[in-house]
Amino acid sequence: MLTLQGVAKRFGGRIVFDGVSLELGAGEYVAIVGDSGIGKSTLLNAVAGLEPVDAGSILFEGKNLVSLSDDELTLLRRDHFGFVFQAFHVLPQLSVEQNVALPLLLRGMTSSEKARAAIASVGLAGREASPPRELSGGELQRVAIARALVGEPKLVLADEPTGNLDPENARQVLGLFRTLVKARGAAAILATHSEQAAAACDRRYRLTAAGLSPLPW
Repeated sequence: MLTLQGVAKRFGGRIVFDGVSLELGAGEYVAIVGDSGIGKSTLLNAVAGLEPVDAGSILFEGKNLVSLSDDELTLLRRDHFGFVFQAFHVLPQLSVEQNVALPLLLRGMTSSEKARAAIASVGLAGREASPPRELSGGELQRVAIARALVGEPKLVLADEPTGNLDPENARQVLGLFRTLVKARGAAAILATHSEQAAAACDRRYRLTAAGLSPLPW
C-alpha cells in the first residue's frame, strides 16, 4: 500500500533524515520512534504530501506523491488518509458529532449515522451534542480518533497522539486506536518518543538522520 524509497529531507544545510525506506501493507501498524525534534512529524507530513522532500519517492497504491499536484494531494488526503494529532485539533465551536462528521461533509456524504457510529465505537455514545469544553483530554483524543476513522481511510497517521495524556488515559487511547485500526483493515503509522507506546505495534523503527532502523523486541 505504502512504499518509501530513499526519502530525504533537509532544512537549509541540516539533514533531517536521509535514505528513509519503508514498506507498509494493509492492516499493518508500525511505530516510528525517536526523540522530540528528530523529524518524526516532518516524516509523517512528507508521507501525507504536506511536506516536500529533497530526494526519494513516496508511493501510495502505486501513485508517487512526490509528482502529484497540490489538488491531487488534497483529494488523496481527503479520500484515503486519516490523521490523529497530539493537540487533538478538535474545533471548540462545534459539537462532538459535528467534529467527527467533518471528513464526511468534506466528501459530500451524509454524516449523522456514520458519525454517531464512530462516536459510539470510541465509547462516547450519548455525548454527541457535547461541546469540547465539557470533555477531558482523554475524551478529546477519542473524538479525534473517531474523526480520523469515520471516513474509513486506508492509511492513518498518528503523531504523538498520547503526548498530552496521563499514563492511564494514554494506555486506554492507544489500545482503542490499535483495536479500531485493525478492525477496519487500515494501515497505520504511529510517531512517538515512547518505546512503551510503540510496544503494541506490529513493527518498530527508530528514526535518525541516517534513516530508519528496525528496533528489536
